[in-house]
Amino acid sequence: MERITEKQLESLVDYINKLTDSPMTPYTRTDNKSVANVGNFHLYHAYGGVNVHRMSNEGGGVSTPVGMGTRTKRELYNDLQSFIRGLEFSKREAA
Repeated sequence: MERITEKQLESLVDYINKLTDSPMTPYTRTDNKSVANVGNFHLYHAYGGVNVHRMSNEGGGVSTPVGMGTRTKRELYNDLQSFIRGLEFSKREAA
């Protein structure tokens, strides 16, 4: 079984941002301050695990759209694959 890398997870998150027309970076630096890019999906790490946050407001508040808590890279990889299939399905249905 191949090892899941940070780069693979980042690639999936970038694809999710593209599918949802969301900003590609969590923050934009303007006038010497950082402003959160609402809608951006990005990885976060805590307690030895990883998950995805989505920016909810300009103050940096986030939601966790792919389940609560952190998980292993492999678990997140599988969850993101399912999340992407759902996004792609809903886009096809809307077209």
